[in-house]
Amino acid sequence: MDTFRRLEILAGAAKYDVACTSSGVDKKAPPGGMGSAVACGICHSFAGDGRCISLLKVLLSNACVYDCQYCVNRRSNDLPRASFTPRELVDLTLNFYRRNYIEGLFLSSAVLRNPDYTCEQMLEVLRLLRQEHRFGGYIHTKIIPGADSRLVARIGALADRVSVNIELPSQNSLRLLAPDKSKTAILTPMGDIYRHIQESAADRKRSARAPRFAPAGQSTQMIIGATPETDWQILNLTESLYKTYKLKRVFFSAYVPVNQSTLLPALNAKPPLLREHRLYQADWLLRFYGFTARELLDDQHQSFNPYVDPKCNWALNHREFFPVEVNSAPYEHLLRVPGVGVTGAKRIVTTRRAGALTYETLKKLGVVLKRARYFITCGGKTMAGLKNDQDAVLRSLMSEKAFRQYREHFQPEPPVRQPRLFEELLSGGEEGPKCLTGPS
Repeated sequence: MDTFRRLEILAGAAKYDVACTSSGVDKKAPPGGMGSAVACGICHSFAGDGRCISLLKVLLSNACVYDCQYCVNRRSNDLPRASFTPRELVDLTLNFYRRNYIEGLFLSSAVLRNPDYTCEQMLEVLRLLRQEHRFGGYIHTKIIPGADSRLVARIGALADRVSVNIELPSQNSLRLLAPDKSKTAILTPMGDIYRHIQESAADRKRSARAPRFAPAGQSTQMIIGATPETDWQILNLTESLYKTYKLKRVFFSAYVPVNQSTLLPALNAKPPLLREHRLYQADWLLRFYGFTARELLDDQHQSFNPYVDPKCNWALNHREFFPVEVNSAPYEHLLRVPGVGVTGAKRIVTTRRAGALTYETLKKLGVVLKRARYFITCGGKTMAGLKNDQDAVLRSLMSEKAFRQYREHFQPEPPVRQPRLFEELLSGGEEGPKCLTGPS
C-alpha cells in the first residue's frame, strides 16, 4: 500500500478525535533546527495568542487489538488497515512542514499489539522529530491508557500537550462498551502527568533552563450521546477533572453512529450536536465565569435547556440575583449577567472609574444588550419601555417558533439515579482518587 493511500486511511480514522485546540505554547526551534509552535500559516489549533495554526492530524495505526463497541477502528470491523513506521511518519510531517501545509503534529493511534508497544512507537516519532531533526513545532500526543508510567514521562518530556481520553463517562458504560479498558488505566496516567507538570513547574522556579514537561498541559475527551449519562453527570465529572488534575481542556465529542450494536444508538440517529454545544458553553462557564456544576444543573434538572444557553437559563431561574447595577456591582456579579463576557466585565469595571455608565456606553463597550438589558440597571434605572416578565425575556432570546416549541416540549425531568461515574474521582473532591500517585 503506497504512502498516500495509508495517509488517506489514517487521517480519516483520526477525524473522530476532537481534542485539538489552543496550544498555549510560544516556543521556537533551537538555532539550526526547524519548526515553530507560534508561526502562522489537516486540523486546526490555536497559538497562545489566539492565531490559528495547522496540524497534521493522523493515527500511527488503525490496526487495533481492542474491540470497543463505539469505535470505527475496533478489531471486529471489516475495514482497510494501515500503519506508518515512526520514520515514515516523521518524513511525512517534515515534508508537509517544508511545503508550509502544517505547523505541527497531532499524533494518536489505535492500540497496536498493546499499550506499551504503541506508546513506544509514538515516542520514537517524537524522538526523531525533536532530537534528530530538531523540530520545534507544536506536537500534541495521545497517551494510550494502560501504558507504563516511564513511557508517559518520556512522551511528556518531548510533547507540548498530552492527553488521555476518558471517552465514556461512567464505569458501567466503560465495562459494557470498552471491556479492554478500565478507569484505573485511564486515571493513573492522568495523575502521573499532573505530578510531572507540577514537578517541572517547581524546577523552573529554581532554574529557567530546567526542561518543561508538557508545557501546554493535558486534556481529555468524552463521547456524548452514546451512553445514558445525563448532562449533569457529565458536567460534574468535568468539574472534578479540572479540580483534581488541573486539565487545560475537557473536550466533548457528539457520538457519530458508525457501528451497529444493540448497546448504541441506531445508525440513522443524528449526532447530538446541540447537546455538545451546550456542554461546551457550560464548560466555558466553569473555567472562566466562576460557576459550579451544581449551580448550572441539579438532581431535578439533569439536562440543559436546548432553547437557551446555560448562562441565560441560570439567570432566568435565579431572578433573585437580578437586576445588577453596572455602576457598582463587583466583577464576579457582572460575569453572571447574560450578554456580559469576561472582556465586557473588565471594560465595565475600568470605564466606570471615569464616570457613570449608560446603556449607550455599555453598547460601545461590547455588552450584548439584547440579553443583558433584562438583568441590569444603569443608575438604578431599567431600560425605557422594557417588559421584564419571564415570557418577554424568553421571546427576546429565541424565535417565535422556538418559543412555542419550548412551551410545548421542555418540561422538568424526574430525578435520575446517578451511575457509577468514576466514583472515586467524584467523591474524592480536591483529593482525587486514592488509587493515584498524583494530587493529594
